[in-house]
Amino acid sequence: MPDHDYVDPYLASLYDTMNPRESSGDFAFYLPMIMAAESVLDVGCGTGSLLHWARESGHAGRLVGLDPAEGMLIQARRRDDVEWVHGDLSTATWESEFDFAVMTGHAFQALLTDDELRTAFSAIHRALKPGGRFGFDTRNPAARGWERWTPAHVWEAGEVRSWNDAGPFENGYVSFTTTYESPQWDAPQYSESTLRFLDIPSLAGFIEDAGLVVDEQYGYWDRTPVTGDSPEIVTIVRRPLTGSPATSP
Repeated sequence: MPDHDYVDPYLASLYDTMNPRESSGDFAFYLPMIMAAESVLDVGCGTGSLLHWARESGHAGRLVGLDPAEGMLIQARRRDDVEWVHGDLSTATWESEFDFAVMTGHAFQALLTDDELRTAFSAIHRALKPGGRFGFDTRNPAARGWERWTPAHVWEAGEVRSWNDAGPFENGYVSFTTTYESPQWDAPQYSESTLRFLDIPSLAGFIEDAGLVVDEQYGYWDRTPVTGDSPEIVTIVRRPLTGSPATSP
């Protein structure tokens, strides 16, 4: 199930203000790859901001956004020149249709089980044309970024304030609560989340099992290598030109 703050239409409407395009380097990193591809699938597209930006930048081909949270898709549908699909990779049926697929904003970490990861990579393999590529990002567990998810770090959108409060790292998972408060509300609103953190060897196993090949891998959006303290594991994989399609588990 999507988190409450992605499902609720009002909280979803705050997302782009609290997380502007320029706040992280991921959109700027992926946009040239999107612009170079005739057909693009954005998995976990959220408010659609990245595909909106692609259209604003002159992309004239096929753009498809996929997301399980209806509140986010309400925001995405502000543009009607993109295909918006309510669902996730477990329901995807595309066959060799996309030159490039992307999963931004650490949405990859919401795939919590081995089966979910296998299903997702298999669906991506099928959806890509032979030679097509998939870019995604996951936080490097060695950097222990969750230790900074505390009430001391606050986001604001108008009169709404928001912060995270993370629990411990346990067996590759971190659960946290996001609090939203406003002087206009009678009480705060809360959203509960859990994310999975994979290291490079574990990630490589899922990629290989899906019949995909790593093309590029970086520790940050400036394309520096992954090191022990890199905040990110940014990965670009490719569906080979030959070989049998991956099948669902």
